[in-house]
Amino acid sequence: MNKVMTRTVQLRPAGRPPGRRDSRRPGAPASRRPLTPPAAPPGPRPTDLFAERLLAVLSGRRPVHWMLRHTAGHAYDDLARLAERGPLRARGSDPVVRDIGYYVPRAGALEVFARIAAGDRLRALAFRLEQGADLRWRCTAVEMGGPHGPRDPRAPYDD
Repeated sequence: MNKVMTRTVQLRPAGRPPGRRDSRRPGAPASRRPLTPPAAPPGPRPTDLFAERLLAVLSGRRPVHWMLRHTAGHAYDDLARLAERGPLRARGSDPVVRDIGYYVPRAGALEVFARIAAGDRLRALAFRLEQGADLRWRCTAVEMGGPHGPRDPRAPYDD
């Protein structure tokens, strides 16, 4: 004969963690109950933040020098060169980030790729972020794919 095993589970009252007693007095009005502040939402990820910053510069909504303190190395020169061409200036609608992803090659470094919709065109944006000793993220490389193609890495910086 088959035997069915059952187990009784005791449920805890909702709203209290296990092992803690309710510190409120019985019958206290609801306005006197201790309130816990809601958890603060997490801040924007550096990948999303920098994608929006680069988008603002490449679309002409912000000047290139706005990114000066957020870049390191040749990234500022590359960004200035890209912004001159105005690759994301579309008539009628502002460009938007459609999709974004990243790869972590090592701790403190992110290689980010994004799809940008500008008007009826879809463009590719790639950039690298590195975290400095001050724990701030800085863009160290930026490239834009599309009709002009990415910058040739062997090309000199002086056009």
